[in-house]
Amino acid sequence: MGTVDKLTELQYRRNKIEQGGGEAKIKKQHDSNKMTARERINALMDEGSFVEIDAFVSHRCTEFGMDAVEAPGEGVVTGYGTVDGRLVYVYSQDFTVIGGSLGEMHAKKICKVMDMAAKMGAPIVGMNDSGGARIQEGIDALSGFGEIFYRNTINSGVIPQISVIMGPCAGGAVYSPAITDFIFMVDKTSQMFITGPQVIQSVTGEEVSAAELGGSTVHASKSGVCHFTAPTDADCIEKIKQLLSYLPSNNLEQAPYVEPTDEINRVSEKLTTIVPDDNNKAYDIKEVIAEIVDNGEFFEVHEQFAKNIVVGYARMNGNTVGIVANQPKVKAGSLDCDSSDKAARFIRTCDSFNIPLVTLTDTPGYFPGVDQEHGGIIRHGAKLLYAYSEATVPKINVIIRKAYGGAYIAMSSKHLNTDVVMAWPTAEIAVMGPEGAANIIFKKDIKESDDPIATRADKIQEYKNKFATPFVAAQRGYVDDVIEPDSTRPRIIAALEMLQSKRDSRPAKKHGNLPV
Repeated sequence: MGTVDKLTELQYRRNKIEQGGGEAKIKKQHDSNKMTARERINALMDEGSFVEIDAFVSHRCTEFGMDAVEAPGEGVVTGYGTVDGRLVYVYSQDFTVIGGSLGEMHAKKICKVMDMAAKMGAPIVGMNDSGGARIQEGIDALSGFGEIFYRNTINSGVIPQISVIMGPCAGGAVYSPAITDFIFMVDKTSQMFITGPQVIQSVTGEEVSAAELGGSTVHASKSGVCHFTAPTDADCIEKIKQLLSYLPSNNLEQAPYVEPTDEINRVSEKLTTIVPDDNNKAYDIKEVIAEIVDNGEFFEVHEQFAKNIVVGYARMNGNTVGIVANQPKVKAGSLDCDSSDKAARFIRTCDSFNIPLVTLTDTPGYFPGVDQEHGGIIRHGAKLLYAYSEATVPKINVIIRKAYGGAYIAMSSKHLNTDVVMAWPTAEIAVMGPEGAANIIFKKDIKESDDPIATRADKIQEYKNKFATPFVAAQRGYVDDVIEPDSTRPRIIAALEMLQSKRDSRPAKKHGNLPV
């Protein structure tokens, strides 16, 4: 066989692999409003930059008729390329090939690019579209899952790991995304669940559809498993690119700097009047965020989950920051089990990847109720304290209005080693709200008064004047400065500049014992 013949054979083999499961199955994929594995990779990567690895790998299973089954590419496309000029590794499961099921060699392909990403210090994006474990391969398929989970864990906090659910992801397969940093889901075409609707019906008698059980809406708003949703594969891929632009390639680098077009010393008159005179009235914290970040651009994470706290990425003077902010519009901005989990997870992600934390505080406390206590608010709330205390990145806190009790401590207070704490004149820093405090401190005075209602009102005002201000905390040095609201942006940027050379260490240990 001559060189020309060998080249022809190479081209024939490569072409066959690139066809995946064939025209009929590709058409079925498109009819389901889903891109193919290769189309997804090409949409993510800079044009012409994708280099495929292990295209010719094949399974070696002979059981249950598998010896006669060809699986082009082993049901997964793996390789590397660039996104906005930066190295990124990728794997994309091919649903047109045996339903994208995971067998021994399929897993080996994924593990190889995971190992390469870790060695080269580059993000990895995993696109999941699979029927699950390849049953015909039995324990070898389970072994493959275990190898992937192990790498997800070892690489956690070393390189950004992004999971994209673009079809079914069921059974053991869901645990790889669960360990990774971010999960994207596509509306209507993606589902995640441990046990499917049929198994649930046969075991518990409950009837539920796949979408109701594990669709994007459920995981984005109820379970908190999913960080981002998108209406289509194409929209989802654009969001992934956006997220990558805010993240460094690994834990030894800084996030990419973007030349700012927003004025560094821009003041905002809107911030002067945004907090209502009545401290029980709500306002939208996202409006405050928009006023202080570069060009008002905020990339929110977990937008639909635990809306009483807002987290996400922005830039300030061209550098990425992670923002954590109480949302007075929802549950008055109080902390509960879900919001504590959401914020703690985000804080630890930022700390892993050298992203400074900017906190905006306005919280009346932990949300009261039997459900919260029985749901473990003590355990969940402790995660937030732990995350802020553990973080060694620059930490800046601006107390906007309420900061009461344990929630004051938990929201990046000076006592948790926060570098710079500023407060607006509207800040109320106290053990509890004036109404509750007056009832306790002046209980006897109110009870013995001829006009208890008037006396109570007077005592509430007395407590407000003495304690519901930022100045007592400032006198103790727990607040570094009380600032004019309109200069919040330049003051935060100045603090970030000052903190660029920050070095902080923790005692030598394997790892802490997070109250999970």
